Amino acid sequence: MAAWVLLALAPVAAGAMFGFASYYGDHMVLQKEPAGAVVWGYGELGATVTVVLSGAGGLVVMKKTARVKGPSGTWTTVLDPMDQGGPYALTAGQGSENVTLRDIYFGDVWLCSGQSNMAMTVLQIANASQELAAAARYPYVRVFAAAPARSNVELDDLERIDLPWSIPTAENLGHGNFTYFSAVCWLLGRYLYEALRYPLGLVEAAWGGTPIEAWSSPRALRACGLLGDAESISPQQQLSGPQTPSVLWNAMIHPLLNMTLRGVAWYQGEDNAFLHTDRYNCTFPALIADWRQAFHAGSVGQTELLLPFGFVQLSTYRQQGPADSFARLRWHQTADLGVVPNARMPGTFMAVAMDLGDEHSPYGSSVHPRDKQNVAHRLQLGARAVAYGEKNVIFQGPYPTRAVLEVTRGLLNITYSQELVWRRRDMRAFEVCCSSPPSPCGWLPAPVVAVESRRVTLALAGCGGLVLALRYAWAEWPCDYQSCVLYNSWGLPAPPFLLDALAAGETPGRSQPAGGREMLLLPGSWFSRGI
Repeated sequence: MAAWVLLALAPVAAGAMFGFASYYGDHMVLQKEPAGAVVWGYGELGATVTVVLSGAGGLVVMKKTARVKGPSGTWTTVLDPMDQGGPYALTAGQGSENVTLRDIYFGDVWLCSGQSNMAMTVLQIANASQELAAAARYPYVRVFAAAPARSNVELDDLERIDLPWSIPTAENLGHGNFTYFSAVCWLLGRYLYEALRYPLGLVEAAWGGTPIEAWSSPRALRACGLLGDAESISPQQQLSGPQTPSVLWNAMIHPLLNMTLRGVAWYQGEDNAFLHTDRYNCTFPALIADWRQAFHAGSVGQTELLLPFGFVQLSTYRQQGPADSFARLRWHQTADLGVVPNARMPGTFMAVAMDLGDEHSPYGSSVHPRDKQNVAHRLQLGARAVAYGEKNVIFQGPYPTRAVLEVTRGLLNITYSQELVWRRRDMRAFEVCCSSPPSPCGWLPAPVVAVESRRVTLALAGCGGLVLALRYAWAEWPCDYQSCVLYNSWGLPAPPFLLDALAAGETPGRSQPAGGREMLLLPGSWFSRGI
């Protein structure tokens, strides 16, 4: 593999030879209509390059020309939007030189990025042997993996490739632990293919043990008050290697910006549960916005500006972990609004994974759960609803919409957005805060008394009539495997939340419910008050 990469990049280093950029190759998928696929490569300065797309029997489908420009010695063209399907041949010619890529298909291209839970391969997951054996049934889901690499400057092309564009096999989906190919990425693509029935191209760019700052451009870091260097970003902890700010953006994301994409899947955050946790409510939305702008510009406007961006909310770590950093990080992954898409994170979708803990995972620790099938299933529901606009796809679990406090009975009735399934009746997942600011919040358990249709009733013993905040599943390990308290009828868990509870007061045109006092549920601001 190393020889293949060195050979492919030799013309680049020489600056005079001719060819496609590193991540174009046989078996690749290019983005279908309505966007045009961007194609680029290297050539002799000032030369004219002719790009020809041909179908069966060599029939020319389209022809494009581009001039090689300096100082990088690159040429770029945008193909006309193409319907799904193939196979095609793509030929680039410069003078007497020609390079042809074969078995090219048009479909949707998804980028999968993040840290070790994205890098976990199909070999490492539950039912791995069956999943690997199934690879041969999906020849139109093509895979590509960039090699882990870092750089102190923005690179225009990948330095190394772990897996060139390939038809999936058991060998290339399960090359080894934390290498290639990403199980979450593969399963997401496979499930989408089963729903869409046209080709999918999956691009993996992941590196375990890396914080979001390493994947962020200096622009995105500055937007959050971070200057983008190791000294200013973490005076208490010296960052190095792949944890250094922007080094993975430079080497693994910036080279891909010319690629026309349909969407992004992201699984990252475990490192930030221990590093700049309470900055994640800025750094994550900033990364999303910055990547969208960069891919839109890099593809000459072909990648849509509101590029669909899906992510996995953190799973679990330690079963008796005393800290709440994982809970805070999960909340920050939604920009402190609880569910997505929202005003700060439009065009996004989230797979809740806090109920997929794996205490006996053999891969380092329980931070690497083996059930990636449910993760990918929940992601593809979000992709179908948000990216593909399927109206009848339920992709979110139930979330609170209203609360009524019955002071005399010491009860809090919470109305949810969906029908509820009360899966575990012996768990104390709800807590209420009964302290007054600026005192630290005194969180007390609020046992579930009843669950009816869309309503949960909590007992407020010890809290009296003063309820200032409410939280759910606020723990490093909120529940055992698929055993959280609340789900919807489709098996999706209610996400964790932290909500301020304020008296609604007398609002014109709104009457208070009989026997109770309505509370306004607002996204929690208790981080600034000392939770």
